[in-house]
Amino acid sequence: MARAPVAGVEVEYSEDRWRILREKREKARRLLEALQGLGSPRVHGSIARGDVTPESDIDVIIPQPVPPGLVELALERAGYRPVRRLIVQATPSYVPKAYFILDYREEMVVSVPLAPLRPREREFYKWGGELGLEGIAGGKRVPGVNKELLLIIPTPTGHIEAEIEGIEGLVARILGISIETVLERTRILTRRKEHGRTGVYIEQEIPPGEPVEEAIRRLAEKNKFFRRAVLRP
Repeated sequence: MARAPVAGVEVEYSEDRWRILREKREKARRLLEALQGLGSPRVHGSIARGDVTPESDIDVIIPQPVPPGLVELALERAGYRPVRRLIVQATPSYVPKAYFILDYREEMVVSVPLAPLRPREREFYKWGGELGLEGIAGGKRVPGVNKELLLIIPTPTGHIEAEIEGIEGLVARILGISIETVLERTRILTRRKEHGRTGVYIEQEIPPGEPVEEAIRRLAEKNKFFRRAVLRP
């Protein structure tokens, strides 16, 4: 692993932390395997970077629009039965997503967009770090920014973490995303730290037994902003 391209605080992982990473990555691997053939499923966040804690979630995104019913079917065939299903739209202009929550602790979550993601929305996952099945199975770790606005650079013994303020351009180059995405995410997370988490435009629970596509259709009939976001080219 090459030397980190930024100066920062070096964090060395304990054996317990490596164990937690192995355990969570094994869960991520099985989940990614269950979704193979449905777009290019990716795990994102600390599981991809490696800086996990016992509370770290296993968040999987299928970046391309895929019929949510097929996603749910693939999960059930692999032994995963969602305990909650949601339709979420962060703002009236954002692409809505279907969320499948796989356990009551909400540790394992799969999401799929209901329309093609815009470039900035797609880069959100690269901002936090993302990996596919091959990377997870091969033990790869990637750089990304955590919720505390620290750039995490994996090292053989742990990671280096650095404040991103003042090095936004370098962060964009390291992560392979636009400077606009870096500035936007920084602004959002800074506001969240100062004022707390804000609500989302739509967060609708799908009743048990109702097909996800039917819930999407009903919501599109009632909400023009949701309908436009789902139907946009």
